Amino acid sequence: MNILLLAPQPFYQERGTPIAVRMLVETLCEAGNKVDLLTYHVGEDISLAGLKIYRITKLPFIKNIPIGFSWHKLICDTFLIRQMMKLIRRNSYPVVHAVEETVFPGAVLKYFFKYKLVYDMDSSMADQLVEKYYFLRFFKKLLSGAEGWAIGKSDFVVPVCRNLADKVKRYLPENKICILQDVPFESSSSGYEAENLRELLGIDGYLALYVGNLEHYQGIDLMLEGMAEVPSVCRCSLVVIGGEKQQIEKYISKAGKLGLSPRVYFLGSRPLSRLLHYLTQADILVSPRVKGGNTPMKIYSYLASGTPVLATKIDAHTQVMDSSCAMLVDSTPAAIALGFLELIRDPDLREGLGKAGKELVKNQYTLQVYKKKLLDSYSWVTRAA
Repeated sequence: MNILLLAPQPFYQERGTPIAVRMLVETLCEAGNKVDLLTYHVGEDISLAGLKIYRITKLPFIKNIPIGFSWHKLICDTFLIRQMMKLIRRNSYPVVHAVEETVFPGAVLKYFFKYKLVYDMDSSMADQLVEKYYFLRFFKKLLSGAEGWAIGKSDFVVPVCRNLADKVKRYLPENKICILQDVPFESSSSGYEAENLRELLGIDGYLALYVGNLEHYQGIDLMLEGMAEVPSVCRCSLVVIGGEKQQIEKYISKAGKLGLSPRVYFLGSRPLSRLLHYLTQADILVSPRVKGGNTPMKIYSYLASGTPVLATKIDAHTQVMDSSCAMLVDSTPAAIALGFLELIRDPDLREGLGKAGKELVKNQYTLQVYKKKLLDSYSWVTRAA
């Protein structure tokens, strides 16, 4: 089957949605489908049998697309919609697979062209916009209504988590919904060698590790404030991997004001291929997210590593983890500090949570499970098409 895949992101880059899109493309192509991927001008090409990449016109004034909504995205989406119309007119696609906001033009063009629309729902765009721009709370009903309309016009929806699936059920029957959770990243055993963090940084006590971007919703402020309440005699150091230069400088300054400079280290970005090598060096993995209903992609790698996870007690985490496989705490500095202390003081607790998390991923969140869910969904879509 020939599929048009709309990916409004820089592709390929080692970050959330582009990683998910790559896994999607690889699965569809391995199953014998032909995929035309339409994406932004930014990113690296990948080579797969059955994959053809189309890019929007090169925009020299846009060299980087930040995470989340931005003017960069608005401009790129305008060019993407133009290119999308050309491709649909030129080719008879039985299926259009729309990621995130491209579901809107996908739903409109369905009126003029015969295809089945699959909506790849990585987030609630209405919720995301209201969280980022507070003044939009006055338009929450309008934004939610627009999102509901697009869902209703879709033939099949693949939300990334249960929280989103519950929203979709208001507009579509359950037989047209398949929750397609992320899976752990696979680490390469060749190429870039991961540093030994303890040797690199001179850490001789406990090592807590955070991996991910440093956007506000990730709760980096909360994590640092919680770490500041952990007594230095506990010999616990925090290592942060990820983030842009400006964000790192901001949090280095905050760590200094909190008196954390001797035991908090910001390393910047590291290759995704070595993620598991870093995770397994830690004694505690931290996910202090404060907003959002989507489970962070990194959680599945955290759990798969066998290292105990300390996470905030919000839907983004609790729809995958419970107290049997993670240390879940309230979103306050005191609760974060107490979580650190309990894990530091109890090696049996650390070992038990780590083993339970690893077993959970092994049973429910493997690449094989992902592929089966996706291809079963496409069997339904193919019959309908």
